[in-house]
Amino acid sequence: MAEALRVLVCDDQELVRAGFATILDAQPDLEVVGEAGDGRAAVDLALRLRPDVVVMDVRMPVMDGVEATRLIAGPGVAEPLTVLVVTTFDLDQHVYDALRAGAAGFLLKDARPAELVAAVRTVAGGEQLLAPAVTRRLVGRFAERIREVAPGRGGAGAELAGLTPREVEVLGLIARGLSNAEIAAELVISHETVKTYVSRILAKLGLRDRVQAVVLAYRTGLVAP
Repeated sequence: MAEALRVLVCDDQELVRAGFATILDAQPDLEVVGEAGDGRAAVDLALRLRPDVVVMDVRMPVMDGVEATRLIAGPGVAEPLTVLVVTTFDLDQHVYDALRAGAAGFLLKDARPAELVAAVRTVAGGEQLLAPAVTRRLVGRFAERIREVAPGRGGAGAELAGLTPREVEVLGLIARGLSNAEIAAELVISHETVKTYVSRILAKLGLRDRVQAVVLAYRTGLVAP
């Protein structure tokens, strides 16, 4: 039997933190190895325990979840951890910042228990960004700012030159928020073929996950809001 995925739960609300921990610990393939009530404690525990997934609230005392995410998963971190950010739609700006800080996925605070479990498993596997609707809303809303803050060097043609036309097409569909299954249906190819394309795109562009792929697609102008 495979080892359980180790999860660290970080939220300043004790009831929320305990609820998340209870839900996750009840799964045979998940194990909550620690809990933190503020951002600094979250960073310290994450670096000490090295969990497979860190469930990170955005609004926390001492240090907010965005800065905590940057310290354990951001650019320049030698061995980045996988962070699942917990947020609400009215915190879009914070989610945008968390995305740039290295978050691997997003979860809405009002998500059902099954969605929380699925989200942890998903980001641990590195395959999916989470709900396409969340991707479209968050990244689409801040697409223009992404391009202003970090404009592409030479545009999409230069940065994406190493991709085949089909890979560019798949990248565009990822940026539109389509899941692997939806991309497969759109291009009339198999789900496994889509996974292969996604892996190649990430490898060729030196990207860690789909979050970074979406940001790059908007930043280079491959897709527009």
